Amino acid sequence: MSITSDEINFLVYRYLQESGFTHSGFTFGIESHVSQSNINGSLVPPGALITIIQKGLQYVEAEISVNEDGSISERPIENLSLIDAVMPDIVQQTRQRQQLHKTENSATPDDGSCNNVDAAEADTIEISPTKVTILKGHESEVFSCAWNPTSDLLASGSGDSTARLWNMNDTDGANQLVLRHCIREGGQEVPSNKDVTSLDWNSEGTLLGTGSYDGYARIWSTEGNLVSTLGQHKGPIFALKWNKKGNYVLTAGVDKTTIIWNAQNGDCMQQFLFHTAPALDVDWQSNASFASCSTDQCIHVCKFGVEKPVKTFQGHTNEVNAIKWDPTGNLLASCSDDMTIKIWSMKQDTPLHSLQAHSKEIYTIKWSPTGPGTNYPNQHLLLASASFDSTVRLWDVEHGTCTQTLTKHTEPVYSVAFSPDGKYLASGSFDKCVHIWSTQVGTLVHTYRGSGGIFEVSWNHKGDKVGASASDGTVCVLDLRT
Repeated sequence: MSITSDEINFLVYRYLQESGFTHSGFTFGIESHVSQSNINGSLVPPGALITIIQKGLQYVEAEISVNEDGSISERPIENLSLIDAVMPDIVQQTRQRQQLHKTENSATPDDGSCNNVDAAEADTIEISPTKVTILKGHESEVFSCAWNPTSDLLASGSGDSTARLWNMNDTDGANQLVLRHCIREGGQEVPSNKDVTSLDWNSEGTLLGTGSYDGYARIWSTEGNLVSTLGQHKGPIFALKWNKKGNYVLTAGVDKTTIIWNAQNGDCMQQFLFHTAPALDVDWQSNASFASCSTDQCIHVCKFGVEKPVKTFQGHTNEVNAIKWDPTGNLLASCSDDMTIKIWSMKQDTPLHSLQAHSKEIYTIKWSPTGPGTNYPNQHLLLASASFDSTVRLWDVEHGTCTQTLTKHTEPVYSVAFSPDGKYLASGSFDKCVHIWSTQVGTLVHTYRGSGGIFEVSWNHKGDKVGASASDGTVCVLDLRT
């Protein structure tokens, strides 16, 4: 048996990434020199650390189940936690209990009756396998997915240092284009071996922007050709967004800066150096102004051509994970590891609302495409939040109240997305489930259980398909047409 510190460090690094601890993973990767190891990350399957720990736990349980005479105990072993398994006294006590009950009969099998209600409900709403397309090709976890705004072309970004374009106009979705993220080494183009962290289409659907852990943003055509490479960040890129006009691309990086790029020629138009820690997310307010958030707990609103922030919001007490402007650009929502959501207005320095109900970190937020100034002005404007407490919440921002608490997930929820008409909300969790909810009454309408934890969910422009990217390297497409 051979175990090296490099191998352990790499598995811990991958676990942190897969669990959503992107910034902790980056810091650990730097301190442990993961990038300098000779381990080919694309060959290591998702969930490797958990898998090997589970096998070790099973080995300990197997040891306990063997009686002193070499026979196998028929009594099921009590649930052994990971901490119990590394404590010799606990292991010995469990073994002794097994010996005392050697002659007992096996425990009565569970007939599953306690789950009858949930099972019956699941039968009525579970999406038929004939309505699900599984897209395979990525060699590592798929962190993000995004539908083209004008066609059924689905983009996905993965830890295998590629993005892929899936043409879902085809019946089987087998037509995929591989966008390899390469860097120049020794005069040659070689794979960067870094995660693709972010994806965003321009509003016309003609170009795809990608951000990568290799520090470069890239622009691609729908044919899969590399149009330009944007290099100015010193370290991983965490977020990338096109403005509505499509002339600028905005990026945020671990180097504490945000950059506006000229989308036509790839030039750096302006770099903003106001944060004191890694910048985690950005969102355009207009074609020239945007907001950014950071682990420094601050939110800055900046404008192209202006040297200083036009507004700074402070109030969160932990890192700010995501920010989103409402459809009109009047209200800014932010969510944080401090378990709160705050609603900000450019008219005042303090938040309009501080929404508190989640019991763990809030990973992301999304506004509904409804309310005044939208295509659906007669529907209420809603905000959805996804948390590590396994719940999704819908908020009436005007009154600062929670209107729905969606509780069917059993693991952290990483992504939420409204349908184009705002009537439905998709949520994706590390419990491997994608749920589709009615936003009006909060009921579960459809559900699908995949083969890996869900990192992101996305609706197509027609509102009849949902894409989901997963930790096992798959991308699934749910066809909601009746």
